[in-house]
Amino acid sequence: MNLIEQTFRQRTAASCAHADAASRVMPGGDTRAAGHHPPYQLTMVRGEGPWLTDLDGHRYLDLIGNFTSLVHGNAYPPIVEAARSAIEDGSNWPARNRHAVALAEEIVARVPSVEQLRFTNSGTEATMVAVELARVATGRRMVLMARYGYHGSAPHFEVGTFGHEGPETLLATHGDAASFEAVLSDRGHEIAAVILEPVMGSGGLVAASPEFLSRVQHATHAAGALVVLDEVITLRLAPGGAQALLGARPDLTAMGKIIGGGFPVGAVGGREDLLALCHPARPKLFHTGTFNGNPVTTAAGLVSLQHLTGEKIADMAARMTTFEARLAKSSADVGLPLSTRRAGSMLQVFLSPTPPDATPLRTDATEITAFHLAALNHGVFMAPRGLLVLSTVLDDDLADEAADRLSLALEDVAAELP
Repeated sequence: MNLIEQTFRQRTAASCAHADAASRVMPGGDTRAAGHHPPYQLTMVRGEGPWLTDLDGHRYLDLIGNFTSLVHGNAYPPIVEAARSAIEDGSNWPARNRHAVALAEEIVARVPSVEQLRFTNSGTEATMVAVELARVATGRRMVLMARYGYHGSAPHFEVGTFGHEGPETLLATHGDAASFEAVLSDRGHEIAAVILEPVMGSGGLVAASPEFLSRVQHATHAAGALVVLDEVITLRLAPGGAQALLGARPDLTAMGKIIGGGFPVGAVGGREDLLALCHPARPKLFHTGTFNGNPVTTAAGLVSLQHLTGEKIADMAARMTTFEARLAKSSADVGLPLSTRRAGSMLQVFLSPTPPDATPLRTDATEITAFHLAALNHGVFMAPRGLLVLSTVLDDDLADEAADRLSLALEDVAAELP
């Protein structure tokens, strides 16, 4: 056992014991895969602003925000007040509520391609409903996605996430319009939808270009299929999402994370004629869900979006640019290779000389595992794969403090490597 892991175990004994208890009732002691890491996950007991506190009483600067969901940090007071006020009136009922309508109006006003929408309870549900709408609209079954893309935990997406085609899933290369055009030319008559991330998340924060999206959209429509843009993580990049930055107008858009203000949420929006396919009075696609558009989530989500102004988005992006430069200097100072990809307020770190192609597979797996644990030892909470995300409540001083702490973590990693 190396010194980084020894330090982690020594300072997190309560989390270790809780991990053992959790493992007796949940496989691996957890119920979501993305945050899993060796030797065990921490147990958090509180989140407040840019800080998290674990079971052992240690505080961490939160640089992941529940995987981009908490754009205003933890327990953001205006969101807390909105959720508290909503829940005092009742958590949900099988009838319309004002908050859901207000949030839908806010999204429609912000995202030009979204004429109408339906709420779900997760981004996974949103992408699933989007694909089903495309299937009903086209009478086809196949989905074309980018190899190693991530669109949630559904079988026809998961095969592609791991780089394989499936019975209803075809693959092409993200950023390579010709590869999508070739598949659409050959099998376009079978394809209901092409689904894409403007920025691949688990694939390594790989951004699409306007030309790529334009060519793929043209080829998709020429084949009679629909374009679904997965904006679950990228809606934070501009008031109108990444599609506004890229000049794209998809047929359908999947959303989640920030539109729920920290509560479970998803939505699929797009052309009115497509959303009409699940009109409850004349459904071609039956779509329902006990907690869809519930007042607590939608009240919180409305505040989240209203407080996420263009100015705040630009401030976070500028802060991340400075933060990225600080990390590069720190790694050079200790002789570690480091490369990055940045998309606005999101940064993917690789402890390798250059970023790999779009893939979840890592050549720096040993190094990034050590860096993640070392970051925790120095009080920075980030994704195990090296993803860091800023929030509106993490100001310049705290960003500098986080960079200082990560500099110490890089020193620890450099000392451990042969």
